[in-house]
Amino acid sequence: MHTLLPFILAMIAVIVLLNIWAARLKIAYPILLVIAGLLISFIPGLPVIHINPDLIFFIFLPPLLFEATWSVSFKEMKKWWRMIGSFAFLVVFFSALSVAVVSNYFIPGFTIVLGFLLGGIVSPPDAVSTGAITKFVKIPRTASAILEGESLLNDASSLIIFRFALVAVGTGQFIWQDAALSFLWMIIGGAGVGLLLAWIFVEAHKRLPTDASSDIALSLIEPYFMYWVAEQLHCSGVLAVVSGGLLMSARRLVFLSSSSRIRNMNVWASFVFLLNGSVFMLIGLELPEIVQGIRSEGIPLKTAIGYGVLITGVLIVARIISSYAAMIATIIFRPGVVPKSSSRRRDLLRPIFMGWTGMRGVVSLAAALAIPVTLDNGEAFPHRHLILFITFVVILLTLVVQGLTLPYLISRSKVFDDFIDEESEEFTKKEMKHGLKLHLYQFVKEKYDTELNDHKGMQLFLRHWEERTKASEDNLMDEKTKTIFVEMLEVQRKYLTELNKSSMIDEEIIRQQLYQIDLEEERLKII
Repeated sequence: MHTLLPFILAMIAVIVLLNIWAARLKIAYPILLVIAGLLISFIPGLPVIHINPDLIFFIFLPPLLFEATWSVSFKEMKKWWRMIGSFAFLVVFFSALSVAVVSNYFIPGFTIVLGFLLGGIVSPPDAVSTGAITKFVKIPRTASAILEGESLLNDASSLIIFRFALVAVGTGQFIWQDAALSFLWMIIGGAGVGLLLAWIFVEAHKRLPTDASSDIALSLIEPYFMYWVAEQLHCSGVLAVVSGGLLMSARRLVFLSSSSRIRNMNVWASFVFLLNGSVFMLIGLELPEIVQGIRSEGIPLKTAIGYGVLITGVLIVARIISSYAAMIATIIFRPGVVPKSSSRRRDLLRPIFMGWTGMRGVVSLAAALAIPVTLDNGEAFPHRHLILFITFVVILLTLVVQGLTLPYLISRSKVFDDFIDEESEEFTKKEMKHGLKLHLYQFVKEKYDTELNDHKGMQLFLRHWEERTKASEDNLMDEKTKTIFVEMLEVQRKYLTELNKSSMIDEEIIRQQLYQIDLEEERLKII
């Protein structure tokens, strides 16, 4: 423990420094972390970190998925649910099937079932990697909404494939009827467990006299509890966390105070950053042990690398094909929502760039490490080390090759330029703020008209909202004025909530304004 603790602390420091460096270089930090972990692994004398395969999912997945549900736009998910569903389920299954067929044909000793196991591991793109990479380029809200929504659901579909394949490898048989029933229960049961527990957690936050610190502490254990309960009931823990997280995210204004929302956002951002950084470092640190494993199986390193490159190519081609299939299906069944550009060439190139976003990462590593060392009968799990090595190669190649080239290719081709209008976004913000100001002014005039004439503080507040001046520096903030001002802030929240439901304004813009209102309320508490 005394040798491991300094190493963990040093690893956290390296993660922070590499993130700073990555921001300066304008590249995604997962790329640097994987490469750094790979280089650090060759330093002699470092302690070997072993993670219990049974706990790998439980440690990393629940908080990462839960945090993602709080940042995704539920409005956009509802709008593009067909596209998101096809990418999250059909594309994942098609990718896993492609990997199964190719690996069965080209890799000696690989059965179709082992191929599906490998396909389930490497088929889901990583949300963290994609988000970190696309941060440096402008892409339309439609594309980012599809990628975000897909990332929440594709983990569940891939892990279902992984679980069924794992059972088939262990038992040597696969019964379709039982598998179909289990599949339905995993989806329906997982979503149901998540929604039920989320409702209980929301009510607990509302009824218990919690403060910001206790709200944050509860939020840290809630995703783990959702995941654990669902897994105990043999349904999908991933879907439980996703469905429960979406419900709690949609009701955040109901059960969390402004202080809890602000501090919760900061704590979770740091927590998830450390989790992601640790996982991507572990990907690199695991390589020497993985290489030693494939050598113990008598597989030359060059041959294993070739298998990894082959599977990576299959995944990229399968995703690009799926992107074109999704575009064609949208044109046939929903032509009204198909975005039109000024160039047919850009229309034809766009699915290639959507297909090029399939970077792999956390979930693939977690699934690969979760493969048991031995079967139930005590025999070694077939080709476990090779599966681990192929997974590592897929993660490394998709992160480095696709991750480094994607921002350049999007900027160079200008394939999304027709759909990104910064002036229009700025105009939308101004219109929203103008409507908010007018709504608030009318509310104050109607409810406190008589008090406006007799109360100097209220007159200053009215001018604050009319002229955007700052009246808080004066010594006129008595308790009556504070109470009215807090009520004004709540009126703004309700207005923005209804605006989000009834308009096409990007939900992220509305959330930014809600965050500003929370900050304003917190400022009132210290005046």
